Amino acid sequence: MTATSFAPNLASRLINGILAVKPLANLAKQQARQMMIKRAESIGVYWTKEVEALRSRTWDNDLAQVQNSDLAYPEYYVTSFHAYEEGNLGWQPALEVEVAAYAAHARIWQDAGAQGDARLRQTYHDVLKVQLSTVPTNILDIGCSVGMSTFALQKTFPTAEITGLDLSPYFLAVAKYRSRVRGQELGGSGQRLGEETQNTSRLPTPHSPLPIPTWLHAPAESTGLPDASFDLVSACLLFHELPQSAAIAIIREARRLLRPGGHFAIMDMNPKSELFAKLPPYVMTLLKSTEPYLDEYFALDLEGAIAAAGFTQPTVTCNSPRHRTIIAQAK
Repeated sequence: MTATSFAPNLASRLINGILAVKPLANLAKQQARQMMIKRAESIGVYWTKEVEALRSRTWDNDLAQVQNSDLAYPEYYVTSFHAYEEGNLGWQPALEVEVAAYAAHARIWQDAGAQGDARLRQTYHDVLKVQLSTVPTNILDIGCSVGMSTFALQKTFPTAEITGLDLSPYFLAVAKYRSRVRGQELGGSGQRLGEETQNTSRLPTPHSPLPIPTWLHAPAESTGLPDASFDLVSACLLFHELPQSAAIAIIREARRLLRPGGHFAIMDMNPKSELFAKLPPYVMTLLKSTEPYLDEYFALDLEGAIAAAGFTQPTVTCNSPRHRTIIAQAK
């Protein structure tokens, strides 16, 4: 399977032309960021307060425990993502991931608000539970970020051993901290132990302790993990952040890591959703300013790439008005 050539339509070319002018691209990124912060605050997710609470911690120990100092970052990853010049390789993006996710998913369904993110992940797991032939015992969550997808998988499959993998050691440091906090939950009351004693906003909190996942700092296309070591490889909201070459390499790595009959599952934006086609040019400009590989993702024949890598023909399920779940089984 090779990467698909893609000729953007006129509107997309105009947007790309605007974003090729650095001052205009920077303005669009800042507008996108301010829009997200405003939306978060409007639904009771207090962005500034949450981030300042995290920033007040000392993160050196968490970072040292997860970081692979010998890792060479792929070229595609060392770029600007989500309005951050440092991309995913810094503390500010890591500390803002969670609040940004609540803001981004607040309007998928009318009146979803701060629960939109949890609802989106639940729709994904509902599809998994229906389509997986057996309950997975070993799960790899690639592109796990700060662990939101990992913890959601853990809640759905509480007996499974789960590994969360990401290229950002900063994200993984936050994930490690979050997993420790979850292990210190007291009876679902929302109270924390020690420095984690106060829940200052309406952000969802877990209701019972769960086992701590393993965190791995590695590229998803070359994990270094043993062959045939997982029943499920899951990629939640990852593929729209990849160039086509990396996407195809990750699919092939997922096949290597899966046991025969294991499942590969992707939940991400649905390029065929009418909502994306109807986005006003201004909104699409803001979106593309924060997602450098969106054109490549929208053009990739993802199902074809999965089938070509040694999987069964994938199933595609629309799990939200703008997201799809793709599941295939290793032959």
